[in-house]
Amino acid sequence: MKHYRDWSRMKKILIVGLGLIGGSYALGLTKKGYEVYAYNRNKDAIDYAIKNKIIISGTSEFTKDFVGQFDRIIFSLYPKVFVEYIKNYKDFIKDGAIISDVTGVKESIVYDTQAILNPRVEFIPAHPMAGKEVYGVKNADEKIFENANYIITPTDKNTDEGIAFATEIGEALGFRKISILSPEKHDEMIAFLSQLTHLIAVSLMTCKDSENLVNYTGDSFRDLTRIANINENMWTELFMMNKNALLKEMDSFINCITKLKDFIKGDEIDKIKNMMKLSTERRKYFNK
Repeated sequence: MKHYRDWSRMKKILIVGLGLIGGSYALGLTKKGYEVYAYNRNKDAIDYAIKNKIIISGTSEFTKDFVGQFDRIIFSLYPKVFVEYIKNYKDFIKDGAIISDVTGVKESIVYDTQAILNPRVEFIPAHPMAGKEVYGVKNADEKIFENANYIITPTDKNTDEGIAFATEIGEALGFRKISILSPEKHDEMIAFLSQLTHLIAVSLMTCKDSENLVNYTGDSFRDLTRIANINENMWTELFMMNKNALLKEMDSFINCITKLKDFIKGDEIDKIKNMMKLSTERRKYFNK
């Protein structure tokens, strides 16, 4: 695939939303020589980002004069908020612009967003599989993308240039692996790899009173529940927007843990060991 490096258009980028991911995008792209600007409703976030040289400039007012300057825009917003911005401000985006996102669900937003937009504006969806249990631009850290995965989810409405732009961003930020999936396949994978794991962590932290457990625990419980420190608003939205795929993966997990429960209940030692051997073999693929 041809990579388009038209720096007259590429080097000037607007980040919409300076949370942890938007801030980390801004910081990483700035360090790679991009001219990064930002919009954020909270002016303090803009001021902090300018002061700390994360962005060149920014605003807390989403206006056509400001947004219309940019050929490349990355929206770092919650999925529903992103869609609302597109509905309300689609006419602010200049003809010929390419926009992308960072949302963790795709099928429920990609097709509608592409249909809403001016046909001369291209939306190329992408998802950085990275994060931390902290929030805001003050915790921006471009290193969270190292050894992380980045997924691009084009449709038949996307061009080679749009896919190349999303790829360019993934490469500039230093992601370990850049993959291309359909929105549907993305949501199936994310339901298992991300959403289910967060639900398991939440379940572990809420199935037993944990106030005093910290005095007795070892690393295993801490490792398993690291992601239980969770943003309830964002993750509830992600769960509900990927409800069908997530419920399917939850059923699969319940069936698997029920099988293990039955093996233990029935003293089926060999079956327990075989399940553990399979687990160990599959985990090897993830070892860094």
